[in-house]
Amino acid sequence: MAGFTAKDVQTLRQATGAGMMDAKKALEANDGDFEAAATWLRERGLGKAAERTGRENAEGAVAVASTDAAAALVQLKSETDFVAKSPQFVALADELARLVAAKGAEAAAERQDAIDDLKVTLKENIDLGRVIRFEAAPGNVLDTYLHVQNGRGVNGILVEVAAGTKELAHDIAVHIAFGKPSVLSRDEVPQADIDAELQALTNQTRNEGKPEQALPKIVEGKLNGWFKRVPGGVLLEQPYAKDEKQTVSGILGGATLVRFAQVTVGG
Repeated sequence: MAGFTAKDVQTLRQATGAGMMDAKKALEANDGDFEAAATWLRERGLGKAAERTGRENAEGAVAVASTDAAAALVQLKSETDFVAKSPQFVALADELARLVAAKGAEAAAERQDAIDDLKVTLKENIDLGRVIRFEAAPGNVLDTYLHVQNGRGVNGILVEVAAGTKELAHDIAVHIAFGKPSVLSRDEVPQADIDAELQALTNQTRNEGKPEQALPKIVEGKLNGWFKRVPGGVLLEQPYAKDEKQTVSGILGGATLVRFAQVTVGG
């Protein structure tokens, strides 16, 4: 780059919010003069992306990808569902998920230039959201599920199972899409939350006029129901979506549900 360096391009991009190629063109057109390049971008409407930073971007798309040993879940955020459904946006989310699955969570940063360029092209505050990668322990299986709505992923799940099948992992992933559990097991619920709910249920039951000696058993039943709630409860204790007579724990057989992750648009 005659008269300027790659670092100069990056600095101009950060200052103006312009895309990489536009920043490079601006410096080339102005012999490396930073202020003149910034003015050149502004005059052409190419330096406005920085003004969008901070605007709410609760929409977007979720993408999943997997290899033989790893699975990834990536969220790309936008301001509107109109942009989130665009082919360029969905394609970049998919590319990021494949990159993370193959190389690691930090690999998403390799495509920051593409994200910045999309801000300019689509004229919205577009950012990388949550990035999650599972690498299966030896002998374990991974599976994913992605609920697609209007051409873009809106609800993505990763599941790791030990001593189970890929089909089982997939069935659990589908359940999670519906059940939206907050934690895997009861021991992951903060004790402070349990204590607060226990007190609230005790007061509620007492106000219903139940006999004082019956309170502990009634409250215990209500607390168990609280753990099972859908959405937001304990995954292992939720009624299984395909057969509510069973819990998720009950369908595992000899398998163990190691971990899960879920990312939703707006979540």
